[in-house]
Amino acid sequence: MIPYGRQSINEDDIFAVVQALKGNFLTTGPLVEQFENEIEQIVGAPSVVVSSGTAALHCAYAAIGIESGDEIITPPITFIATQATAALMGAKIIFADVQLDTGNIDPKAVEAAITPRTKAIVAVDYAGHPADLDELRTLADKYGIYLIEDAAHSIGSTYKNRPVGSIADITTFSFFPTKNLTTAEGGAISSIHTDLLRKAHRFSRQGLVRNKEEFVIKTEGAWHQEVHQFGLNYRLPDVLCALGISQIKRLSEFKGRRAEIFQRYNEAFGQLNQLTTPGISENVSPMWHLYHIHVEPEIRESLFNFLRSHGIIVQVNYIPAYRHPVFSRTHEYKDQFRNSDLFYNSEISLPMFFDLTDEQLSKTIKVISKFFQ
Repeated sequence: MIPYGRQSINEDDIFAVVQALKGNFLTTGPLVEQFENEIEQIVGAPSVVVSSGTAALHCAYAAIGIESGDEIITPPITFIATQATAALMGAKIIFADVQLDTGNIDPKAVEAAITPRTKAIVAVDYAGHPADLDELRTLADKYGIYLIEDAAHSIGSTYKNRPVGSIADITTFSFFPTKNLTTAEGGAISSIHTDLLRKAHRFSRQGLVRNKEEFVIKTEGAWHQEVHQFGLNYRLPDVLCALGISQIKRLSEFKGRRAEIFQRYNEAFGQLNQLTTPGISENVSPMWHLYHIHVEPEIRESLFNFLRSHGIIVQVNYIPAYRHPVFSRTHEYKDQFRNSDLFYNSEISLPMFFDLTDEQLSKTIKVISKFFQ
């Protein structure tokens, strides 16, 4: 079986984790700060590590102060966590259609969706390809709202020679096993704004205040800590940070191999009129997380099943969020987002991961070509 994505763990990773297990800390210790510093060097902004990409999104929304009735503009083509973490805080989810070539949110659709209640634009870097960040930044500044970048797919990507993580008001990352680097489970938040990052950090640590200069209760001893606003336990333990520190050393290697795979697919499918390959904008350097092809919706399921029957475990990413019953049972979105519907109905994600061998890659290409003969 050839999976569509998987982690790459080497002996250095194993050694790093074992050493952490032998140390004094299993949870929050010195490796947390070290990993955060390593991430800052990659993304170009101070960072806080947390327990998952979903936790990172929740912390980001908490940092900007989401309240009941606030509106968040998101693309439909994304994992449901992008919307769920805001909705659970009382936000109203407003969808804006995507671009067919990249799957990223369309700035024109975003501007049409902005209202006086809009709190933030959320851009998702689908497949690792950065969204149109300058255009979205301009809109956010024009209307006085936040720009959040859901970069679960794109750590290591650059936009106009700037690293993902250094442009939006706040950026979130995921380190799930199929992502571009892994801590097993894990995520991170970066921000160019000190105050936003401080709020995200505090929310991820139960809301605990330990700085005595901020205390409301001033009569307790040195043991004292207090909570001003509720938070949650979203800590990433030292053991997993050890894995992340080891993995991040290989990030450029991961990116290079994924680029090679992307190019091989493009070359192989360039003459196949029956499918469309991913679009790529000028002035971006993606860390490819997915390789998505698009075929006529009428044959998508047949191709999907054909590939799986040959041991190639492809996937579909993602059902438009508004089709989930949690949204569709209260609102009908029929024909409102045609690009999102077409993107989903035609999409298949092919194997894309660092340890994908040339033999496995050739087999995938051969089987797809055979289907269209």
